Amino acid sequence: MTAQDKPGLPLLENDILRTFVAIAETGSFANAAKSVFRTPSAVSMQIRKLEETLEHAVFVREGRSVRLTSEGEALLGYARRILRLSDEAVGLFRKPEIEGTVCIGTPDDFGTRFLPNILSRFARTHPAVDVDVTLAMSNELIEKLDEGELGLTLVTSAFGPEALNRGRIVYTEPLVWAGLECGCAYEQRPLPLALAPQACAWRNTALTALDHAGIPHRIAYSSPHCAGQLAAIYADLAVAPLPESLIEAPLQRLDERHGLPPLGEYHIIMAKAQNHGPCTEALARHVVESFRDLTRRGHAQAEVESISEVAAE
Repeated sequence: MTAQDKPGLPLLENDILRTFVAIAETGSFANAAKSVFRTPSAVSMQIRKLEETLEHAVFVREGRSVRLTSEGEALLGYARRILRLSDEAVGLFRKPEIEGTVCIGTPDDFGTRFLPNILSRFARTHPAVDVDVTLAMSNELIEKLDEGELGLTLVTSAFGPEALNRGRIVYTEPLVWAGLECGCAYEQRPLPLALAPQACAWRNTALTALDHAGIPHRIAYSSPHCAGQLAAIYADLAVAPLPESLIEAPLQRLDERHGLPPLGEYHIIMAKAQNHGPCTEALARHVVESFRDLTRRGHAQAEVESISEVAAE
């Protein structure tokens, strides 16, 4: 066998490296799965393949979180450089079709949960478009859209019927009660709540559900930002209505078994300005595609969990 015939070292796949970086940055397989639009089982398979290729473990599992091994820490810098160079190489040969600026608005929790993935995929295909992001309550975002300050915005459906008439539903998710794991705030009466101001859709849904169930309650903590409500929950001082996707340790989902009524679902609506340009239209397509992928991943994960439950039985 000549030197040319000898097999070379195995190649590292960019897709797997992106997942590896996502896990390193989010600290868990579950969070990384959301950011790369894959199921947790698919993410685990990718990391298993990576570790087999390197013949070294890159993560140490510690309950629901993970940390990098020394080999993983060494790989992280290389992975980021490889991905950056790959994006630069593709961008060099793909002339941007659209240039300009697009202004998008979202509620603050949407900005941290959904926007990173949307912006990431948009930047890869439209590198010459600058994005201006505004985080605010849904009613403020609609006003900014009408005033021409935004070209595109995401709002919750319960903001009002006019929101449904203005845009399209791009995502649907259960709204649930959240409390601290092993906490006891949900047992108190009147029930202490951590809510956003009156314009918040989830606030109105929660209060209406409690009134219909005849459960006495009080608004113990109020904050326009999700982080303020979470602080009260983490201290076991209150419960709050939150999207199901936000429920992870140290939070727990509360339901009828804890004496709380169901809250149903909420919708995310995408609304565009009347005279929007090509930059806004391009970003809008990515918003729709990102949420469509997220829905598919969620369905796939639900099927995997259902199969696992049946197998366990």
